[in-house]
Amino acid sequence: MIREELARLTTWEERHERLVARLTLALVLTAVVDVVGAMLVWMLERHAHGTEIHGIGDAFFFSTVQLLTVSSQLKNPLTAGGRIVDIALEIWAIGVVTAVAGSFSSFFSTGDRRDAGQTPGTDPSGRSLRA
Repeated sequence: MIREELARLTTWEERHERLVARLTLALVLTAVVDVVGAMLVWMLERHAHGTEIHGIGDAFFFSTVQLLTVSSQLKNPLTAGGRIVDIALEIWAIGVVTAVAGSFSSFFSTGDRRDAGQTPGTDPSGRSLRA
């Protein structure tokens, strides 16, 4: 069993390429969302009374932390527009985490089914799982 798992570490298949493509897409799109979110937070929050967003660096920190942890120690957002951006960042973060988890699940289950002699997209008896 251990030898089989170690052998898997040295193989590269289409499913590896698909996983890398999905992860790259998620990373690139999240970076774009981060930059756009930072710009919006900076524009909406920098002049609000009591804000902790004093520059673009603060806004970038806020949007990045929202995407990574869905929380921040900053008191922001204080404006209605900033709150809308905050909610959008949180929804994006939850969606990306879910999609990436699904990508890993698909990656590992495809390899396990193949190693068990089952054709991907079929049940153990060989019937198609597609409608």
